[in-house]
Amino acid sequence: MAIATPAAQIATTLGSYLDLLDRHGVLAGLARTDAAPAADPHALAVTQVTCDSRAAAPGTLFICKGAAFKQSYLESALAGGAVAYVAESPFPGVDALCVQVRDVRLAMGLLADAAYDHPSGKLDICAFTGTKGKTTCAYYLRGILDAAAGGTARTPIFSTIELDDGIEAGPSKLTTPEPLDLQRHLANAVASGARRLVMEASSQALKYGRVTGTRFAVGALINIGLDHISPIEHPTFEDYFAAKLRIFQHADTAVVNLEANDEHIDEIMAAARAASPRVVTYAVSDPTADVALLAARPAEQPGATLATVRTPSFTVDVAVPSVAEFNLSNALAAVACAYALGVDARSIAAGLADVRVPGRMETVDLGNPEVTGIVDYAHNGDELEALLTTVRRHYPGREVVAVFGATGVKGVERRVGMGIAAGKLADRIVATEDDAGTEDAAAICDTIVENVRAQGNDRVQVVLDRTEAIRTALAETHGPAVIVVAGKGHEKRMLRAEGPVPYEGDAEVLARLSSELWG
Repeated sequence: MAIATPAAQIATTLGSYLDLLDRHGVLAGLARTDAAPAADPHALAVTQVTCDSRAAAPGTLFICKGAAFKQSYLESALAGGAVAYVAESPFPGVDALCVQVRDVRLAMGLLADAAYDHPSGKLDICAFTGTKGKTTCAYYLRGILDAAAGGTARTPIFSTIELDDGIEAGPSKLTTPEPLDLQRHLANAVASGARRLVMEASSQALKYGRVTGTRFAVGALINIGLDHISPIEHPTFEDYFAAKLRIFQHADTAVVNLEANDEHIDEIMAAARAASPRVVTYAVSDPTADVALLAARPAEQPGATLATVRTPSFTVDVAVPSVAEFNLSNALAAVACAYALGVDARSIAAGLADVRVPGRMETVDLGNPEVTGIVDYAHNGDELEALLTTVRRHYPGREVVAVFGATGVKGVERRVGMGIAAGKLADRIVATEDDAGTEDAAAICDTIVENVRAQGNDRVQVVLDRTEAIRTALAETHGPAVIVVAGKGHEKRMLRAEGPVPYEGDAEVLARLSSELWG
């Protein structure tokens, strides 16, 4: 099979980009200096749009973006051949054309989409947003779409774990890429021959316009809770909520979980109906939903749940590859999106059965039939409570051991909520590091321990090195048990004061250390 050629930007003129920005009310003017040429913008060729000064070449339109932007970056781009630059204000002493805009983030999204010839218009894209479960939903839906394609090609996916556009593939740097990267990857997906694509849309991407110009065939809001509220993410819940609702402005079909948030569901539905031509609802416990769970029971396949799901067109039995109740909702989200995309019942059933989501309720073989290892991305109190509740229900009579930490700098309420959840539901707790960053990991663990003990649970200790914390949990396990390692999921780096450092990964550490201990 021939390898597709990576997508390239289209060649056009500065004038065409000015017209685009003007149509969207973003253009503030074209500022000139005495040394800048006075040629007709429609006669000035632009072959590339970039925000990377190192990539500048003749014919470049350069975007000045970012809080840490320095004028030296612009000067470097102009030296490389940039014909004009985009900024909210002209830079003093710079002899070049300035495309002055009212909002450089919005302008960048529009320019990126145009530079790659509006690739989202050539794909059926399904985007998921929500506080938790986006990655699982994305993997579930990709499994379904792969089955619908008959196994001829892998459906492109842009997720927290990986980015695979059909031409380029590797670990993700951001849940949702920045605009120029996003549109390049979308264009690559088109070039690869893909018809459909699955992605996660983070609240930051929606708030700051990374998906500007991108059209979703389906935009799904799966839930919203109290997370990501901090000075460096969203200052208030209202800001976070408003960002999430923006997904509907991009969607031809809005998919809504009727159980997304009891307090705000009316606002969610109103926003979906106002912005999207079509709305499809789903729910685990509400039979009025378009896509509803009729029944759930353990499947013959170990570690799976058999769910009967009704849609407006058909009823289907699906083997959800998880015993976690919260993954029933994620599975219904994937079924609802597949239904909205016109996927048949057979493909839905076949596609879900064998999906594996790295670091999401992932079972690790520890080589000991009495001890089960589970790695999960649960990184706040609600998620950890749901995880440990599921473990308690499905592994009755076993000791439950929880190894986790909490992030520094952002989401400071997580260390409290996770401590409370573990204190109530775990028999033994090992508090450890989890991306403390510039904060003191020991101080974060002290807060966790304080909240564990407030639940009347004194079986808690602190082992700051995460690998050693997992070793401690394993070494002190002497009977039937489940060891839950929560917070990092698939991640392979640890954020410390000096910056990110490599980390083996929770599943890998569990497997290696258990092999050393139990052979």
